[in-house]
Amino acid sequence: MTNTPHLGPVPQRIAVDAELVRRLVADQFPQWAHLPVQPVANGGWDNWTFHLSSGMSVRLPSAAEYALAVDKEHRWLPELAPRLSLPIPVPLAKGEPGAGYPYSWSIYSWLDGEPASADRIADSVRFAIDLAEFLSALQSIDPTGGPLPGQHNWFRGGTLRTYGREVQRALTALDGHVDVDLAREIWKDAGDASWDGTQTWFHGDVAQGNLLLNDGELAAVIDFGTCGVGDPACDVAIAWTLLTAEGRQAFRERLSVGGATWARGRGWALWKTLTACARTLGKADEQAAIALHVLGEIFAEYVADSWRQQYQP
Repeated sequence: MTNTPHLGPVPQRIAVDAELVRRLVADQFPQWAHLPVQPVANGGWDNWTFHLSSGMSVRLPSAAEYALAVDKEHRWLPELAPRLSLPIPVPLAKGEPGAGYPYSWSIYSWLDGEPASADRIADSVRFAIDLAEFLSALQSIDPTGGPLPGQHNWFRGGTLRTYGREVQRALTALDGHVDVDLAREIWKDAGDASWDGTQTWFHGDVAQGNLLLNDGELAAVIDFGTCGVGDPACDVAIAWTLLTAEGRQAFRERLSVGGATWARGRGWALWKTLTACARTLGKADEQAAIALHVLGEIFAEYVADSWRQQYQP
């Protein structure tokens, strides 16, 4: 559901409306042709999302690059779902190109909930633990044959150095506006933190819009378009982009994140946040304020963590 940062130029998106979705459903799945179709508010960037009645959703990739995830999701989500501690979307049917739409597309079961945000979370520590338990369950699933990092997920699960040029461009743009020297130090620390090569499953975009709440508690995790098998540090970025300081500590302890993985996770959060700060530079809106707040969280936590490593026995 989120606008996921990725490498290179932004893919050229195609427009999709409810009438096109009705035609596709009627042509390919006539048993559902009578059901109403309505666009989902804030339906995301990678996919156009529509309600199909109240119990299903239709997701149509908005560009060729995003369509690479369709087969992956149909192959793996039914296997992952029974092994996880929270509900995830389960594909019900896969559509083919048609009616002028050029990509494969999906019909999913609908999961109720509202996107997570700091003000909606009832208990920040409980939320962090529940999320850590979900990721722990995901990482425990046999990764054999799973999709390795690649274009299908913008190289999530691979090396942070893939994003080095984006980070340097963002730092150049932000020079004089934020502490770029500290940011460079954190980025270097993350790059120097080696991964032992043990592959596990990861979600790839653990972000506010993909974490659903029910009565303030974590109820479901959605949008596995960037999932894969590799270094799970990318999923640790949520510790800085959403969690409180207390929640961050509980998350780290429950997920048993070692120092090197924690540093790489901080690097993923830094990359994501620096690009957001550069994109919103000079704007006085909510997104700009959130990006600067998260950057401050990353800076403060890194300094405190470095102090503990240096001075505590």
